[in-house]
Amino acid sequence: MTIAPDVPDQARPTSDALFRAGPSRRPRNMGQIIRWMLLFAGGILMVMPIAYMISTSLKWPFEVYNVNLIPEEPTLDNYAYVLEDGRFYLWFWNSLLIAAITTVSNLFFDSLIGYTLCKFRFPGRQLVFIAILSTLMIPTEMLVIPWYLMSQSFGWLDSYWGIMFPGLMTAFGTFLMKQFFESVPDDFIEAARIDGLNEFQIWWTVAMPLVKPALAALAIFVFLGNWTAFLWPLIVTNSTDMYTLPVGLSSFGDEADVAWELIMTGAAISTIPTLVVFLIFQRFIIRGVVMAGLKG
Repeated sequence: MTIAPDVPDQARPTSDALFRAGPSRRPRNMGQIIRWMLLFAGGILMVMPIAYMISTSLKWPFEVYNVNLIPEEPTLDNYAYVLEDGRFYLWFWNSLLIAAITTVSNLFFDSLIGYTLCKFRFPGRQLVFIAILSTLMIPTEMLVIPWYLMSQSFGWLDSYWGIMFPGLMTAFGTFLMKQFFESVPDDFIEAARIDGLNEFQIWWTVAMPLVKPALAALAIFVFLGNWTAFLWPLIVTNSTDMYTLPVGLSSFGDEADVAWELIMTGAAISTIPTLVVFLIFQRFIIRGVVMAGLKG
């Protein structure tokens, strides 16, 4: 028979201490439950439009106005009908080509300008940076007419170049890259100069690898922005062969006489690439934005 060692009275918790310690954890647990409930409710609000879009794309025409998320008689005929139209693939290719080229252009020029404004000291540097940022306050609708007149004078209407040129460089991308280049130590730059590298080599081989999160975030922002662009491609294009996917879907809706099941089918297919890109690289988006804000 073993005898438990005596515990000093000072080490034993009293009833008052237990009473005070118990409720102190409850507010923290309740606060966590409330936060999770709010996040869950917000997630439902975000997912519902996508779920309804997919649900409608699987319905027959007589079921479209039925608000049930689960179709009574699911069908894939809508997808077959949309995909059999050869123009859909052409619109998909136009959007993919334009988004890819503008993304590469932004990664190159925005990072180069951001590096120059960050690491070089020259008269008017801050004035140039402020002038670039000031363009963010100009609504796109005010720039449409100058863009159109420029495209008309240079013969860029109804062409890939006419669609792409307004977005080949962005003020937001320049700001984002400049803020990230602030974190690159100047000692690295000076050491590379001592080793005999020119300024372009320093930017490409030393600075760029250190700002990969910003490059990934910028690439996703630019790609998604150009993939979903509607207003400018609608204005600058005339022939259906030059339509991007959003513009093509809008015209397809007119031809379908407001056949919502076909419109939702085309929208669902066009949304797949954006969802895949976001799901794969969402951590780069969050990290890029947060770190840019902290450096600012």
